[in-house]
Amino acid sequence: MGRVFLVYLDGKKYSCKHCEAHLALADDILSKSFHCRYGKAYLFENVVNVTVGEKEDRMMMTGMHTVVDIFCVGCGAIVGWKYEAAHEKNQKYKVGKYILERFKVLGPDGSGYSLNQDTQMTVNDVDPEES
Repeated sequence: MGRVFLVYLDGKKYSCKHCEAHLALADDILSKSFHCRYGKAYLFENVVNVTVGEKEDRMMMTGMHTVVDIFCVGCGAIVGWKYEAAHEKNQKYKVGKYILERFKVLGPDGSGYSLNQDTQMTVNDVDPEES
């Protein structure tokens, strides 16, 4: 395996909670109204320092989507997913965008998101239009 080169971001950034590799800029958040099985999730325009897994179809709250899990290149932890295709016409805006699960990243101020077992979700995403 080759040497890993990390991209460093300037400004308010989200980082991997395990190894603190930079993942995304706060300015690239498109929506904070998404949820995953562990609570909050954010939709981003761009992320860095990730690799992608295998494509798979997942039934989510907003319908069927083709997604790939995204993994931190620093430590290999899964940090979210990328939308590869949306099967519903009104969901096409998600294609090519990334979800970072808030529980798995550090916020711009270095804080983590603690999992409250009372709020554990069983769905993969929720749009503001459906809430």
